[in-house]
Amino acid sequence: MFYFIGDGMGPNQVLATEMYLAELNGQIGRERLFMTHLPYSGQLATFSASNGITDSSAAGTALATGSKTNNGTLGLNAQGDTLTSIAEQLKAEGWGVGLLTTVAIDHATPAAFYANVKSRDDYYEIGRQLAYTNFDFFGGAGFHRPTPKKSDDKKDGKKDKNSKKDKKDGKKAKKAKKAAAGPNLYDLAEEQGYTIASGMKQAMEKSKEAEKMILVQPTEGIDRSKKGSNFPYRIDGRDEELSLKILTSFATDFLQKNHDRFFLMVEGGMIDYACHGRDGATAIQETLDFDAAIGFALDFYESHRDETLIIVTADHETGGMALGNSDYTLDLQLLQHQHCSAGTLSDELNELYKDNRQPEWKEVRALLEKRLDLYTDVTVEEDEDAELQAVFRKTVEKRDEADVKTLYKDINALGNAAVALLDKKAKMGWTSYGHTAAAVPIFAIGKGAERFSGWQDNTDVVPKILRITHRK
Repeated sequence: MFYFIGDGMGPNQVLATEMYLAELNGQIGRERLFMTHLPYSGQLATFSASNGITDSSAAGTALATGSKTNNGTLGLNAQGDTLTSIAEQLKAEGWGVGLLTTVAIDHATPAAFYANVKSRDDYYEIGRQLAYTNFDFFGGAGFHRPTPKKSDDKKDGKKDKNSKKDKKDGKKAKKAKKAAAGPNLYDLAEEQGYTIASGMKQAMEKSKEAEKMILVQPTEGIDRSKKGSNFPYRIDGRDEELSLKILTSFATDFLQKNHDRFFLMVEGGMIDYACHGRDGATAIQETLDFDAAIGFALDFYESHRDETLIIVTADHETGGMALGNSDYTLDLQLLQHQHCSAGTLSDELNELYKDNRQPEWKEVRALLEKRLDLYTDVTVEEDEDAELQAVFRKTVEKRDEADVKTLYKDINALGNAAVALLDKKAKMGWTSYGHTAAAVPIFAIGKGAERFSGWQDNTDVVPKILRITHRK
């Protein structure tokens, strides 16, 4: 069974991607994605137990366990009782279980399938619980916090700077305190039988002997002391071997080595990150990467029709994406002129300010021409140019105050304004830098897939899956 979750992917993220592809081919309408070819579809309400707008942990918990919970909570219900996820239930029945994501493997959505914590920010404890799941496969950007938090007490071993004995005792105390706090999570996972692989080449080499695997995205190796970085955005040139399609194919093969039945959750986590930054072009490219993995699952289904169920949905909508912002027109094809994410553009702009340097407008404009085709293929009107230059002057005069804060990254205000201008010209609008209460789509194919048609709650999904898998 495949369970696809597009983090932050509302109906308009799907529709925008289809209409963008159609416009690139000179058509008005939709070029269908794999997910919209699934024969049964509906919508899910996403509110949490504590608010009409959910966060990812509460939404993930609902999709993993079938129970509502409060925002910020993972794997516990609103009363604090421990919940059991569908992944845990199926693993107990002998299924192979894998969790795959483009963000950290201890982030909210994957963690909802194995962790039980009051706070989604308790990353070390979440990762510690991961090591004891006995799930067969994890794939993603590594651990967000592979080591415990450093102690606030920095005085251990510093009673007397001139005392060798105190220094020696202090080192012992530090070592003992670190051991008491907890081991490195990569080491702990290995102790529990997991093979750690960095990149696809290493994963393929190690998979022959590995019984359980954690596949981490850096192809050049893992620094076990540092938190994992998210996958690069597709628009920024993500390596092909890190595409969700290739990773989904590998995970599927790995799970089938020792199991006749498997459950694989695949999260397109970076859709959410792009929408938090109101970055339309990047969100579309992440949706395409997510959809390509669904295409693989559909090919698998064609060869295993009698025993395969595919479900595609989302945990919530992010950004309040709107298609249309003024007159009755769309021009989504303009988004093809964006050649990097807003975050990468921000980093490149910030490079121009390094060492308190004050760049000239012509340098900045050249970067906007290169990265967004502004002033060249994309016309910038006089008033739009004046607005961009005004933001530029602000970034020069008040550098520390000139960032736009989003959930995952502070964006250079000029980079934010330039990407917003391109989105505006494409006639795409946004209402939020956060989540919204919008319903999300659900698509399904396979035996029992008809049960997922119509208007539903996000807590309905797991009970329906269990009825199908247990032939009820």
